[in-house]
Formats: sequence, structure tokens, C-alpha cells
Amino acid sequence: MSWQLTALNAQLRYIAKPRIGKTASPAHAERAMRVFSKAAYVPPYLKVLEREGGLTFLSVGPSTARQVVLYFHGGGFIAGSPDTHKGMLGQLAVMSGREICAPTYPLLPTGVFPVGPNAAMAAWKRLRSLGYRAKDIVLGGDSAGGNLCFGLLSHLCDIGEAPAGAFGFSPWTDLTLSGDSLRENAERDVLLPPARIGELTEMYLQGSDPNDPRASPVLGRYPNCPPVWISYSDTEILRDDSTRLIQRLKEFGADVETEVQPNAPHVWQMFQGWLPEGTSSLQKTARFIQTCFEAGNR
Repeated sequence: MSWQLTALNAQLRYIAKPRIGKTASPAHAERAMRVFSKAAYVPPYLKVLEREGGLTFLSVGPSTARQVVLYFHGGGFIAGSPDTHKGMLGQLAVMSGREICAPTYPLLPTGVFPVGPNAAMAAWKRLRSLGYRAKDIVLGGDSAGGNLCFGLLSHLCDIGEAPAGAFGFSPWTDLTLSGDSLRENAERDVLLPPARIGELTEMYLQGSDPNDPRASPVLGRYPNCPPVWISYSDTEILRDDSTRLIQRLKEFGADVETEVQPNAPHVWQMFQGWLPEGTSSLQKTARFIQTCFEAGNR
């Protein structure tokens, strides 16, 4: 573990985690995430292009590849945007040599389930309408965005329109809240207070069934699934959301690669640029993306 990660964990445990535990409203969470994102490293010469349909494309330098990563940002369905994630996604664009498409989607209090999954499907259809083939798209997402990513992946696998691959950073995939890590890692998690996750789930579902695979992709079907990459920390409260999704994917014969980072915060990739573990994880993800596209064009 790097000294940077040790220092980061201390700051998150004693400053960020208590503040998250006291967050009063979705608006407050959104403002806090925007402030945090301003400290993120953004690669030079990053080009940000917004198109109709709420799609934001991020790229660095010319790209002749007609291939794209469709990435859903995290933020617990209450915060986040393509702008808050542009540092991490810009780095991923540099490392993978591909454009990153980051759609906006409605957040709480208006973006209640199933608005999120519907918006994810709309973003997929919009990319297809722009001329991208299914094998020209890799899905990605972190935290709540990972929920949308793998919910969409399940649906696409079911209808025979699977993308070239999919990846997730600490995806939140089980809204039934049945994972043991919610209790086992309650004190070990340096960022997320488990006491708030039930409240957040209720706000998002508004009485809908958490066993719906669109809400809990860990319960989804993944026939003829493309390669998947999942990265998570062994000390986060959402650890089991990843481990159980991995098991579910393998039940359907998926080729799943995993990265388990000891003692790291939830979605530590956001701290790329000055956290070695974050930069390293993005490099591994970029290689996975490249491999998926190479396989799809053989």
C-alpha cells in the first residue's frame, strides 16, 4: 500500500465519512461531489463534446477508431455527472486510445427507479443511432453507475445485442442489501457509512421491488455474456456486490477478470493522478478495453 493511499484513507475516514453520514439532502450531496471533483487531475488537451440526447464525449488527441466506451457515472443516484468524472474518464481516454461517452441521467429526487435503467437504455440506443455497432461499444460504470451498466448489460445479453465487453469500479449491484460486507466492513470502510445506504435505497426505489434485476443486477441473466472486468476493494461495504455479481456472471459462462485492491476506498480510481493505485487500476482497465475491441474485430 502506497503512502498516498495511507494518507488518503486517514483523510476519508476522519473527514469525508462523517460528512457523508450527515448529508442532509440530494442537493447537498451534489454540491459536495462537485467541490471534490475540482481537485481531480484532468489530463491536458482533454476535449469535451456534448451532443443531443445528453451524451458527453471525452477524448484526447485524434482517434480513427470507430469505437467508444459508454460510461455511467456514480454518485448514489443523488450526485455526480460527466463533469465530476471527467478527470478519471479523461485519463481512461488517454490510456485506452478511445473516446468515452458519459451520458447524463436524472438524479434524485426526480430520478426514481426505473428512470435510471430507462435512461441507460436510451443512451445505448442513441449511440446505435449514431452508427456504432454493438461490438464497437464497451460498457462501464462506477458505484450506482455500475448498477446501470450491469443492468443494461443483462438486458442486452437477453435480447442478443451484447456489447464488446463491460467493466465496473466498485459497482452497486444489490439493492436488496443482503451482502454480508455491509456488516462485516462497516468499520473498515473508510468512506461509506452503512447507516445511510438503506435510506438511499428507499429514496431510489420508492416502493419498487429490489429483487427486480434492473434494480439489482446481481440477480440478472447474462446469456452469451462478453468479457467483464470488475475492480473492488476488500474493505468496502459494497465488496459483496462485486463478489456475488462475479459469481452470477460465471454461472452464465462469462469470462470475468477481477482486481481486488486491499484497504482502498470505494472507487479509488477517482483519485488517479496522485494515487498510484488509482492510476494503475485505470491502466489495467484500459488494456481490458483494448483487448475487448481487438477481439470484436477479428
